[in-house]
Amino acid sequence: MSSDQKVVLVAGGASGVGAAVCRSLASQGCEVIILDIQEDFAESVAKEIVDNGGAASVVPIDLTSPESVQTAAKNVLDQHGRVDVLINSIGWNVHSFFMDQGEDLWDKIMQINLMGPIRLVHAFLPAMKANGGGTIVVVSSDAGRVGTNGETVYAAAKAGLIGFTKSLAREITRFGIRINCVSPGPTDTPLFREATASQPKIVEAIVKSIPMKRISSPEEQASAIVFLASDAATYITGQTLSVNGGLNML
Repeated sequence: MSSDQKVVLVAGGASGVGAAVCRSLASQGCEVIILDIQEDFAESVAKEIVDNGGAASVVPIDLTSPESVQTAAKNVLDQHGRVDVLINSIGWNVHSFFMDQGEDLWDKIMQINLMGPIRLVHAFLPAMKANGGGTIVVVSSDAGRVGTNGETVYAAAKAGLIGFTKSLAREITRFGIRINCVSPGPTDTPLFREATASQPKIVEAIVKSIPMKRISSPEEQASAIVFLASDAATYITGQTLSVNGGLNML
């Protein structure tokens, strides 16, 4: 990041990849605002950052609620006046087969993984435009690029984020705003651990199929996100970067 203190929003910063992003950006001098529905976990990450000399605060948000997103955006802009970087790392899924699912589950998956990020970006774009530019990074998944068993609707939502990124980049680059997408492979996050807790053989099979023979750490995903958000990536927009140890080479 540049030497100027940037105001960075991290949706989903309470745990996993998002928390790793918060720690990395705070260590580089950014003022980090954690947007999350898990307020206790978010406050814990913020306290850790502050105790280490960084700047961090928490704004509660529920991405499935348009009202909550608008309220969070107003709170952030009233307090800070601007947003330089917006990162969405929120994701959620239930690993089950499509034929066993129903409308309620589909709607929740789509609201959290696709419509929520779209709402969030829409809420902050006017402020970024008024401020002369900014950077957006959304976190998709390799499930959205190649498909995976038991994640059909989740994969559809994540594929939608990739299309959203490409199309929006064509609209907002003229305003000095970049948007890119990181597409993680299997990563040691609470969501991954919950999904595979009762299936150790599946984890073994996944590891065997990855050329690097291991699952990614949240910090490795965070490194890619921070790069795309940084001034080192000023000529990159509308791109999707897979971070998967070579599992899928697209």
